Amino acid sequence: MTKLSQCIDQLEKKIILHEKINLAVSQSSIGWHIDHSLLVINGIVAQLKNSNPNQYKWRFNLSRFYIQTINKIPRGKGKAPKIVQPTETTSTDGLIAKLELAKKNSHELESLDPKCYFAHPYFGNLNVKKSIWFLELHTKHHLKIIEDISLNP
Repeated sequence: MTKLSQCIDQLEKKIILHEKINLAVSQSSIGWHIDHSLLVINGIVAQLKNSNPNQYKWRFNLSRFYIQTINKIPRGKGKAPKIVQPTETTSTDGLIAKLELAKKNSHELESLDPKCYFAHPYFGNLNVKKSIWFLELHTKHHLKIIEDISLNP
């Protein structure tokens, strides 16, 4: 089982708490963080599948280098693009449907051309290997926020 699959499994276990909010930790509910994480996973995999591997070019990116070095996303420093911001109230059924798609998509990553890529708004073009790294890092970032929300009253 890949690390990304393990992260998705951890998101699944938190769906039961999707309505919980703790304003001291985040303005958003646990459901929003799960939904956002799944939108990111599914959106990136869709972009990877639709990319042209022949057009991928690696370029140095200082922001990516810094985040790779510290291997952590600092809280409150980035803003999610609108396309991966949940717009409707999260429901259990909606989260489960997105979760099942994320599970399927995470398994399909292994069969993609390694030069498939997606254009990250801060880090530039990420090939499949770097995309998997980012998906794991991003999902763990939100799992930590979810944990903080669920632990505190």
